[in-house]
Amino acid sequence: MIFYKTDAEIELMRHSCSLVEQAIAEVAKTLQPGATTKQANDIAEQFIRDNKGIPSFLNYRGFPFTACISVNDAVVHGFPNNNILKEGDVVSVDIGVFKNGFHGDSAYTFAIGDVSEEVLKLMKITKESLYKGIEKAVQGNRIGDIAYAIQDYTERQSGYGVVRELVGHGLGRSLHEDPQVPNFGKRGNGAKLKDGMVIAIEPMINLGVKEVFYDEDGWTVRTKDSKPSAHYEHTVCIKRNKPDILSSFIEIETAERANKNLNSSYLN
Repeated sequence: MIFYKTDAEIELMRHSCSLVEQAIAEVAKTLQPGATTKQANDIAEQFIRDNKGIPSFLNYRGFPFTACISVNDAVVHGFPNNNILKEGDVVSVDIGVFKNGFHGDSAYTFAIGDVSEEVLKLMKITKESLYKGIEKAVQGNRIGDIAYAIQDYTERQSGYGVVRELVGHGLGRSLHEDPQVPNFGKRGNGAKLKDGMVIAIEPMINLGVKEVFYDEDGWTVRTKDSKPSAHYEHTVCIKRNKPDILSSFIEIETAERANKNLNSSYLN
């Protein structure tokens, strides 16, 4: 069942999304060689709780952390740990916040220090594909229009691998609601988009093949060929004329540019 949100509920979700943005920005300030993803997780959790939010992911279906932090060949759902981050690592940070009865959800990928041009291009194309999908998130279109836009844009660039096993989703009072929002598909297929529907659009794009597998922890998803992956996500409300993006990357990008340990050269 799809739950449509009122204008008041959408504003509550925008506030939850704002806390997600700020939490990811706090993490971005600390990413550097020698840091750990467990430290990043703890920073995010402290920020969320200090702002009277609840970490959406913590204990969700048994997930034991506040943040999904996925490094290099980990696509999504990575477990924060005490492994030391190093120069050249690609780090995806995915966070959800529950406040005032509603969830917000967003993700962003960072590059630590000197990474290859092909990795920077992967990050740029993946982020751009998110906005290509968002352009189609208007009343009257269908889920397949979003999915096709993401797949078409990424695969036309350099044949990147678009992950099939994992999808975006509706959200609101529950972290995962209908409909599912895949990153591949055909135009004109899927649920019809209507005013007040809120969805998380989140392309997960691999530098190599699209195939993935689950790690021994049962959560972390990795690329089959061990090549890096990138992941960006926005929470978006369907409107009549243009999408309303409830989350934002502004504070995250500001922190990314200010942290000299992060490579922000791919930003426009």
